[in-house]
Amino acid sequence: MPDARATRVGPRMSRTIQDELMDLILSRGLQPGDLLPTEPELIAELGVSRTSIREALKALQALDIVEIRHGYGTYVGRSSLDPLTNGLTFRTLQGIGRDLGDILEVREALEDGLIRRVAGSIPDPDLDALGAVVKVMTAKGRAGETFPDEDREFHDLLYRSLDNQFIGQLLRAFWTVFNRVSNQLGGHDPDPAETARRHRAIYLALRNHDVERAQRAMAEHFRNIDSRVAKFTPRGAHEIR
Repeated sequence: MPDARATRVGPRMSRTIQDELMDLILSRGLQPGDLLPTEPELIAELGVSRTSIREALKALQALDIVEIRHGYGTYVGRSSLDPLTNGLTFRTLQGIGRDLGDILEVREALEDGLIRRVAGSIPDPDLDALGAVVKVMTAKGRAGETFPDEDREFHDLLYRSLDNQFIGQLLRAFWTVFNRVSNQLGGHDPDPAETARRHRAIYLALRNHDVERAQRAMAEHFRNIDSRVAKFTPRGAHEIR
């Protein structure tokens, strides 16, 4: 008589198999980049069909929990926030306006607390790095050029001293969603020079270790972003190119 576990197929069991695969990763202490057991080994160990294993692995791949490299095997993924970023981008493009404003509100609340934590103790090397980024921003702003790469680097550097990878990943997710939506809907920064000035104000407050001034400068920065969001319309919101 065949093992009853081998009959576990179909969508109702997909979640269970995903859980068992995640338990396997955790129980064996596997880390990102480590190779998982082969497909036949997983079938034998979990007592499920090849189809069920493949469906569960595809679902976990979508969550960046595993990485399937065809011809090489399945590896533990990075468990990044990429799935969150992609989901928020799609959701925002579907309902442009409120969703993007809500995301920015969350990001502002997060950065308001974070800037208070770092303002009085940010290390000199980080301040020097921020100053260098602001210098590039200012030059590009004067030339009427936008500077998305420097913008992202600036906010990464702000909180580097906290040594919290999750903070960096979460802020990058919010930043990426905003810029993807902006690019889709043509909402590019209309005044790069002013945006550079607002970043410089944050930097100068940090250089003086002035907590209150840093918070005010960050709030001003977000008012500038809010004004850009207010100009977005539903036009083209469903035309994901």
